[in-house]
Amino acid sequence: MGATVTDPLVGRLVDGRYEVVSRIARGGMATVYLAVDRRLDREVALKVMHPHLAEGTSGEAFVARFRREARTAARLTHPGLVAVFDQGVDGETSYLTMEYVDGQTLRRTLGERGALPVGEALRVLEQVLDAVATAHRVGLVHRDVKPENVLIGTDGRVRVGDFGLARAVTEVTSTTTGTVLGTVAYLAPELVAQGASDVRTDVYACGVMLFEMLTGRQPFVGETPIQVAFQHVNSQIPAPSSLQEWLPSEVDELVGALAAREPADRPVDATAALHLVRRTRASLDDATLARGADVVPSIVLPSATDPGAEDDAPAETDDSGRTTVLALDARGSTVALPIGAVTARPPTPAPARARRPWRAVVVVALVLALLGGGGAWYALAGPGAYTTVPPLVGASADEAAETLARANLDASPTEAFDDVVPEGTVVSTDPGPGEDVRKDGTVAYVVSKGPDLVTVPDGLVGAMQADAEQALESADLVADYGTPEHHDTAPSGQVLSATLEDGADATAGAEVGRGSTVRLVVSSGPAPVTITSVVGISVEDATAQLEPDALKIEATEQYSDDVAAGLIISQEPAANTEGRRGDTVKVVVSLGPESVEMPDLTGKQFAVAKKELEDLGLSAKRENVLGGLFGTVRQQSVPAGEQVRKGTEVVLTVV
Repeated sequence: MGATVTDPLVGRLVDGRYEVVSRIARGGMATVYLAVDRRLDREVALKVMHPHLAEGTSGEAFVARFRREARTAARLTHPGLVAVFDQGVDGETSYLTMEYVDGQTLRRTLGERGALPVGEALRVLEQVLDAVATAHRVGLVHRDVKPENVLIGTDGRVRVGDFGLARAVTEVTSTTTGTVLGTVAYLAPELVAQGASDVRTDVYACGVMLFEMLTGRQPFVGETPIQVAFQHVNSQIPAPSSLQEWLPSEVDELVGALAAREPADRPVDATAALHLVRRTRASLDDATLARGADVVPSIVLPSATDPGAEDDAPAETDDSGRTTVLALDARGSTVALPIGAVTARPPTPAPARARRPWRAVVVVALVLALLGGGGAWYALAGPGAYTTVPPLVGASADEAAETLARANLDASPTEAFDDVVPEGTVVSTDPGPGEDVRKDGTVAYVVSKGPDLVTVPDGLVGAMQADAEQALESADLVADYGTPEHHDTAPSGQVLSATLEDGADATAGAEVGRGSTVRLVVSSGPAPVTITSVVGISVEDATAQLEPDALKIEATEQYSDDVAAGLIISQEPAANTEGRRGDTVKVVVSLGPESVEMPDLTGKQFAVAKKELEDLGLSAKRENVLGGLFGTVRQQSVPAGEQVRKGTEVVLTVV
C-alpha cells in the first residue's frame, strides 16, 4: 500500500513497542507507517498525529478528545471496519495503532481504472455503508468518508478506516477557531455552512463517492476549495447521467437521494441508505451492472481538490487573517474552512479588465454577422428550432410513444418502480411538459413499474429472533421490534407476532413494498413468580394453591414419624424463592409412620425370636415363667399377623 519514504521516524521504536518499518502515506492530520508490534509479533498500521494538532490549549483539548474517540472506535467490531488496537503518547508523539490492510485505497483504484462498473461501484458502496452503519448505531459519525479512507484488500474485502480522528479534530477546531476540517470534495452543505453534522453527513459523502466511482470525476470542481464548497452549499449534485448518458434513472435517483442538499431529504442513516442501494441494485439488469464509464485512468485529481501541494504545505490565510486552508493532501485534499464562510452568494469575481478599443470593432462585426445570419439562426438554433414537450404524465406508455411520434420527437422510455403511479403509466418526462425541446430532439420519460413489492417470508412467528431477522433481510424487508412479552411456553427470543406498518398481520406470502418494516414481538420467557410454601398441606391443596402461577407439582413419598400421612413434609425450591411460571415444585409426601407385620414367635428360642424382632425394627422384652429354664417363647404381647409400628417393644413370655 505504500513505499518506504525517508522519514526520521522510520527505524525508531515508538513507546518501546512499535518498530517503524516504512512510511505508507501522509495526510492533513497524520502520517501512517507500517510498523511491527514487538509484543505480539504482528504487522500494524501506526498513525502518528501531526505535532501541530497537539500544540497550545486547543492541542490539549484535541489530545483529550482524540483519546475518547479512539476508545469509542476501538469498541466498534465489524469486518468492514479497520480495527483499532491501541492508542497512546510517546513524548510528543500521539499515535494510534490499527489493523494493517494489505491492498490499496479506493482512491488508488480509481486512479488506475478511471471509474468502476455500476455493479462493482454499488458493491463497494454497500460494504462501506454496512460498516458505517455499525458506527451510526452507537451514535458515532465518521465525518471524513472518502476514497482515501476506503481500503480494498488483496482479498477483495472493503474496509473503512479513520473513525474518530476527523471527529476529534473537527470538534476542537470548530470550537476554538471557528473552522471545520474535512475533505472539500465530500463535505456536506450543513457541515460547511453551520459546522453541524450527524449520521446523514456520512450518507452525503457516500453519495458523492458513488458519483465519482460511476463517472470517474467528482461532482463539483473549482480553482479553489472555497469555490467547491460554495457549490456543495448552493447546488444540488448533478445527475451521473449528465456525464454518462447511458446510466439509468434509478442510479440518478439513488445518487440524488444520498447526496441531497437538505439533510432531511437523505436516508436517515447508513442502514437506511444501505437498503436503498440494495433496492436500486436489484432493479438493474445484468448488462447495466456490468457496464462502466469509458474514462481515461488518471491519479491526478481536479485542481481544487488536488493542488499538488507538498506533504508539509503551510497554511494559507486570506486578507482577514482567517485560516482558509490548513493543509492539502495531494490525494485527499483535507481543508479547514471558516464555518459560515460559504453562503448563498457566489464568490466575488475578479475585477474585470478595462475594455480595449479594438473590442468595439469586434462587437460591431459580430452584430452584423448575426443580423445577416439571423434567419438561419432562428430556424436552426433559435426559437424556430424548438417545440414544446407535449403533456405525457399520466398517459400510458403506448400513448406517450404515439404522442411523441406525432410531434416528430424521438422517445427514450425507461422504467422505474413507483408506489403511487399505476403500472404502465408515465411518471415524469425530461424535459418536462411544456418545456422547450429541439424539433428533432428526444424526450426521455419514466414509465411506472408499479410498487416495488416483495413477499413476506414464511415461518416468522415461532422462529427465533435471529432467524426471523435474517429471513426479513433476505426478502429486502426491515425488522423492527416491539416490547418483549412474557409467555408460558415460548422460550426467550422466539417470535410471538409479526405485524406490518399498518398494524395488519405479516401473513406469509403477502406482498408489501420493498424496504417495508415488519414489527416483531419476541418472547422474554415465562413471567417471574414467587414460590409460596406448601409444607404441611395435602398435594391436592398444594396443586390448587400453585395453579394460578402455572406451577406444577412433582411428588415423592416417604415415611414420617412426625408428619401425618398424606401431608407434605418438604418442598424444593423453598418457599419465597423466585421462579418462573411453568416451573416444577418438587414435594415429599408423608406415608405416616412405617409399620411391619408381627411374626409368630411362639415355640422359638428367645435369642432367635429377639433377633427376628430386631431385624424388623422392633425390640424384645423377656418375662420368665418358672424361671425360664428352657428359654422357649410361650406367649407374645402382639398377636402374630398384626401391623405394628416400627420401634415398638414386644413382650415375650419365656418358660
